[in-house]
Amino acid sequence: MIERIGCGGKRVSLIVVVSIAFTAALCAPMGWAQTPATASPEQAASTAAPAKEVHARGDIAGNWQGTLNTPQRSLRIILQIARTDKGWSAKMYSIDQGAQPFNASSVSLDGSAFKFSIDMVSGSYQGTLGSTGDVITGTWTQGSGPKQLDLVRSTRETAWEIPAPPPPPKLMAADADPSFDVATIKPNNSGASQMQGLTIRGRDFATRNSSLVDLISFAYNVQAKQIVGGPAWMDSDRYDIAAVPVQEGVPNPQQLRTMLKKLLADRFKLTFHQEKRELSAYVLTVGKNGQKLTPTQLKGPLPGLGYHPAPGGIMMMMMNGTLEDFTSFLQTLVLDRPVVDHTGIKGKFDLHFTFTPDDSEFNGHPPPLPKQADTANTSPGLFEAIQQQLVLKLDAEKTPVDVIAIDHVEKPSPN
Repeated sequence: MIERIGCGGKRVSLIVVVSIAFTAALCAPMGWAQTPATASPEQAASTAAPAKEVHARGDIAGNWQGTLNTPQRSLRIILQIARTDKGWSAKMYSIDQGAQPFNASSVSLDGSAFKFSIDMVSGSYQGTLGSTGDVITGTWTQGSGPKQLDLVRSTRETAWEIPAPPPPPKLMAADADPSFDVATIKPNNSGASQMQGLTIRGRDFATRNSSLVDLISFAYNVQAKQIVGGPAWMDSDRYDIAAVPVQEGVPNPQQLRTMLKKLLADRFKLTFHQEKRELSAYVLTVGKNGQKLTPTQLKGPLPGLGYHPAPGGIMMMMMNGTLEDFTSFLQTLVLDRPVVDHTGIKGKFDLHFTFTPDDSEFNGHPPPLPKQADTANTSPGLFEAIQQQLVLKLDAEKTPVDVIAIDHVEKPSPN
């Protein structure tokens, strides 16, 4: 599902099928500014930490916090640092945006120089640990550039409360055969050439600038080249759709596709037959040294997938998703042919990798890359990035795939 949202002042394309439990983590605006304060960081530290509380030199374990101003509002940030056998680990909360933490990809302390990065949001921090050991003065870099971010070590008396995670969403009954109650379909005349949004939040389903080819691709989990026949307007005409299921609860991906299939038959009068054809496709397999995937810690029936600009290229990410979700994302939005999962790997994972797209990807309209310094490292292409960073292989070959041959279709009936 595709959504465009702003992160760090930029527009990003995001395929999202998310449950309420982690929507905020994927969509939270992260353009942060400096802490408003009348006292210096050292003075703030003396207020936040009692003088009797002494920390060993270089001991940064504990909770750190600071308030940041964004153009929209102030955000309270908590950074939890822990010592591990391999050094340090950290996770960051933006507690005014929800309870979902962002896990740091790397954390280091070299003398007084402190650094951490969060690859999932393409953010990094560089700071200096103060002489008292209770203040870190530094900058957060994400999107538009570095912004001042000073952190003060919190105590039991001064620590902000991390909000409790929201209750898990009520799921649609597993044996439900769902359909949409009322669906509104309106033409989209924006002139955009790609789908701008296909999401479900709670029970509210919506699309923006979706063609009938886009909708069939998602509903039947096929790539556009697997849809043959039919009039030209199937790809050129664009629609916005809003709908709510009849049944209660959040649907799983299969139930969501079932509802969309019924909508296509009812409002577009879609009929077709399926065939097997040998087509050029991409096949996903495990590399020689095994895969490098992280099992998700998130709960909920729906995955979140997307991409955004990152240093050196474009970062693609998946949260709470299967490899079938991943290949579906690639064939729907990125690549020009079907993508088949032959890894045999089951389960849900979080993954991310950074690559430089070429003109054959994203339907010939790859997203603009962020401006890079002359010395910046450029990320490899998609196939190399998947092999290097995920230890998976994506190879081109001909393989039998299902094809949807259109028998009949009509422009959608009026509301």
